[in-house]
Amino acid sequence: MTPPLPGPSPSTSGDRTRRDLLRSAGVAALAGGMSVLPAALPAWADDAPALPAAGTPFQASLVADLARALAKRAYAAPQTDDLPDALSGLNREQYAGIRTVPGTAIWAQADLGFTVEPLHRGSVFKGRVALALVEDGVVTPVAYDRARFETDGFALPSFQKNTGKDDPGYSGIRIRARFAGGELTDFASFQGASFFRLIAAGQGFGVTARALTLRPADARGEEFPEFRALWIERPAPGSPLVLHALVDSPSATAALRMSLRPGASSLCDVEGTVFARAAIDHLGLGGMTTSYLFGPHDRRGADDARAGAYASGGLQIRTGIDEAIWRPVRNPPTLQVSSFMDDSPKGFGLMQRARDYATFQDDVQHWEWRPSLWLEPLGAWGPGAVTLLEIPSDSEFNENVLAYWRPKAVLAQGAELPFSYRLHWCWQPPDPVPVAVVSSTRSGHGGSENRRLFLVDFTGDGLTAPGDLQTQLSVSPGAIISSTLYRYPERKTVRVAFELDPRGEKACELRLNLQRADKPLTETWLYRWTP
Repeated sequence: MTPPLPGPSPSTSGDRTRRDLLRSAGVAALAGGMSVLPAALPAWADDAPALPAAGTPFQASLVADLARALAKRAYAAPQTDDLPDALSGLNREQYAGIRTVPGTAIWAQADLGFTVEPLHRGSVFKGRVALALVEDGVVTPVAYDRARFETDGFALPSFQKNTGKDDPGYSGIRIRARFAGGELTDFASFQGASFFRLIAAGQGFGVTARALTLRPADARGEEFPEFRALWIERPAPGSPLVLHALVDSPSATAALRMSLRPGASSLCDVEGTVFARAAIDHLGLGGMTTSYLFGPHDRRGADDARAGAYASGGLQIRTGIDEAIWRPVRNPPTLQVSSFMDDSPKGFGLMQRARDYATFQDDVQHWEWRPSLWLEPLGAWGPGAVTLLEIPSDSEFNENVLAYWRPKAVLAQGAELPFSYRLHWCWQPPDPVPVAVVSSTRSGHGGSENRRLFLVDFTGDGLTAPGDLQTQLSVSPGAIISSTLYRYPERKTVRVAFELDPRGEKACELRLNLQRADKPLTETWLYRWTP
């Protein structure tokens, strides 16, 4: 299997919105956990209450009960200034040099198909996440142990074991798994705010999921919910790895059960409930972030020898009425927010369709190995919108594209919202698109200074059948000056070439598909042009 690639890292450059978004990657959850019964929760002082004691029975409702009780309390921000200078002062390379000592991972000798590595706190991930195992139906807290770690060229501070807040604790976990009976290799990580990532066999880390998203790109300021605690169930051989997460934020708490299964398409089934500490009118479910620096339709400011640099090429949507939509993502000059109104969508995701090395010519990052992430709702989600944020970026390591489902209904204070969905970290979505797909989008100067030329390729078997093709192309505002169809039957491809005249507008919404006898033969291509 191709070794996974390092994930995106935060950047301090760029506008305030992007800095705020990326800063969350360095804020992990508050640790220390809680007692078993909500009635017995101690006061929120300093950091957090203690996890259930060793030997406490673990019940399915435990995390939800804790989250419900926590939502009734005033929010207490996690403590991140308790790290000694020896840890808080590490540069990024030094922090990355803190590694798990071989053979010390949880279940390393058990041959369960999974191992779990607690991750150290430090300058990049300062927050504390309480960790516990669930074995034989009871809770076993994972105490800090300095012997788990080795470093590059510096010494970790010494701490007394089992002293709680007197030791640095952990910032999250890394999970290794066997793919098709092979060697244990990187599979998943849970670290930073409420972020988590998986990969499928042969992939490198790319798109990141969020357990909960609150008020992104909102004038009131975004909230970044954080993992407070993780409970990891010991898996039976051949079974998925199940973990439970407690999430906290000023406006809400959440309890999640996640079932992880590695494979050619790695799956994560998510069952959760949001508990509103305050009224919430901008809630995001199924949030996912990716990076897009430049590509064939958007090379803004790119003086780069590579042909492209992006982890995902576009947002794919299957609407509730089964329309197939493809929206290429961009690195825009200003923050862009797009809402795709729908009722109970069948799925959406940030996709990497470019699987050819030549598309990128990048010998280090190998963007063609990055996963697509497809979300499949389980049950009807009702009215709302798939929402897309595109944030200006000057670094390929910035996750500057965010997609999520925004329910239409406001969640009242004290209300609870259950949800469930399946995430596919994959090479291709589980259900093929039933029509021809958008295989390429290119853009450049048009016939005059103000015009823009677009080349949109559709590829699929249905395009080669006899009969005329009707081009359904529109723009608002602005005007389409010309449109030409080019057929390439040997590649099962049809290209639509057209010129856009913005007519002085600052943004133009484009819509395109191909039809035969008034029946769609292709995905609907959507695009927002901005100068």
